[in-house]
Amino acid sequence: MPADEIRGAVHGTAPVPLSVLDLVTVGAGSTASEALRTSVELARFTEARGFHRYWVAEHHSMPGVASSSPAVILANLAAHTDRIRLGSGGVMLPNHAPLVIAEQFGTLEAMAPGRIDLGLGRAPGTDGATAAALRRSDTLNEGADDFPQQLAELTRFLDDDFPDGHPYARIHAIPGPVQGSTPGGVQSAHRPVIWLLGSSGFSAQLAGMLGLPFAFAHHFSAQNTIPALDLYRETFRPSEVLSEPYALIGVSALATDDEAEAARQVRATALNMLRLRMGRPGLFPGPEDAARHEFSPMEEEFAASFTRNIVHGTADEVRAGLDDLQKRTGADELMLTSHAHRGELRLRSYELIADAYGLPAA
Repeated sequence: MPADEIRGAVHGTAPVPLSVLDLVTVGAGSTASEALRTSVELARFTEARGFHRYWVAEHHSMPGVASSSPAVILANLAAHTDRIRLGSGGVMLPNHAPLVIAEQFGTLEAMAPGRIDLGLGRAPGTDGATAAALRRSDTLNEGADDFPQQLAELTRFLDDDFPDGHPYARIHAIPGPVQGSTPGGVQSAHRPVIWLLGSSGFSAQLAGMLGLPFAFAHHFSAQNTIPALDLYRETFRPSEVLSEPYALIGVSALATDDEAEAARQVRATALNMLRLRMGRPGLFPGPEDAARHEFSPMEEEFAASFTRNIVHGTADEVRAGLDDLQKRTGADELMLTSHAHRGELRLRSYELIADAYGLPAA
């Protein structure tokens, strides 16, 4: 597949291509419908400003995150955009049958030919009980341990190349390549680009061994970023997909017009994560909620540690922070996720960052 389906173009003064990770945040006082409309507006805006790709994540049983069905959201975004790459960041493969994912993303590829990414993770994207309900099984560890086998099965469905004698040899993911090899068929054999996602070394090493592009979750596993990227590069083997490693990192970044406002907003983000870690997820809080919350000393320590990994402040401060992070990690692409309880704050953050880097005008 052409390298430019993976590697994006650098615009303005950005050190590498810039992309977007969207959790479809639902803030206190707003609805999922409003959050989804914000996603459409944000996808169209970032497309116009030269961002390379727009991914949505899979999360479940979290009131403040409306991205439980990435394929459905991506279909809507495909209908409202023309050029930006769209994908999952990611689909949690152990939650699903590989054939189902091959069909969903084959359908997306038919809707938006040549611009669909299939980012895959092996975590559940939720708590254990919810994962068990999704999988109709309590054997959650088996799903993670079987990830390489699930990945291989999914890839064969996407390529329609199970060997003769395989139990699935006569099963075809539709839309898919088989439509082009059927008499009278003109279906393109092109398929979505597979990425592996991770927050540790497992997927980094697997992506390297398979010669696939790799996305690392720096936004919630910053201490593992450089070791994972080093492992990916060390184990990389050239493939038909890539001749050399290509890695992006997810970065939590929030730019505001005022430095103090950025501090207020990331305090609310820390409260949101604190509630999630304590098993009490809710709608994304605003800064007023964070101001009212009485943080214990342990909670203060958590909040301080968490916010250190959010690149936040004025546009110039965020640009400097992103530049420094890219230099330290050598990331080939930065995928920015901006968290705030109101959609207009998220949109403003991407606008400020785009302006700071001199990205093309909308």
